Amino acid sequence: MARRPRLDLPGVPQHVIQRGNNRQRCFFEINDYVTYRTFLDLAREKADCLIHAYVMMGNHAHFLVTGNQPGSVSIMMQSLGRRYVRHINKKYDRTGSLWEGRYRSTLVDSENYLLACYRYIELNPVRARIVERPEDYPWSSFKHHVNEYADPLIEDHEIFCSIGKTPRQRARRYRALVRQQIDTPSLRTIRNNTNRGYVLGSARFAERVEAALQRRATPGRPGRPKL
Repeated sequence: MARRPRLDLPGVPQHVIQRGNNRQRCFFEINDYVTYRTFLDLAREKADCLIHAYVMMGNHAHFLVTGNQPGSVSIMMQSLGRRYVRHINKKYDRTGSLWEGRYRSTLVDSENYLLACYRYIELNPVRARIVERPEDYPWSSFKHHVNEYADPLIEDHEIFCSIGKTPRQRARRYRALVRQQIDTPSLRTIRNNTNRGYVLGSARFAERVEAALQRRATPGRPGRPKL
């Protein structure tokens, strides 16, 4: 069966997941995280992409990213993946693929799901019980969003910027959002739609995407999370 082409629209954020092959580790020591992040910065600049949020876990990584040109996100992920695999294979004297097939992605409805995706991504280490608080995990964009560290990799989306007039106000309001649990149906929707390549958003958003791309973008009636 032919692979369905990914949903891609310039200017529309995407939630992206890149997993290690067979869910095995793709980061083995601290310098690997540093190197991957450096390659991500080079790849997003080359592809004309904006990174809004990220987390690097032991065996996978999540991004919230907007491509400014058709195919920008795909170009970014291909550049990042290939460069990092070469680095790891040479460093650890290994061969073969590091990644589990193609990366997974979904288009994100900014009005309804963007802040939920910020939280979903940056709370990954907490859900995995690696840390108790997201600020205790070093390989994510959370500290940037709570005004503890200015991360040059991050270009925040206008929806995030709208939650406060100043960085301090945005940090306070974002912390309050993060303290609210994402409900289980919304967690399941974010996870399933990203893995299956369907849009993450309202019915109106899905209709807009389908009209623009002339193909189906959702498996059913999409919903809206409780923020």
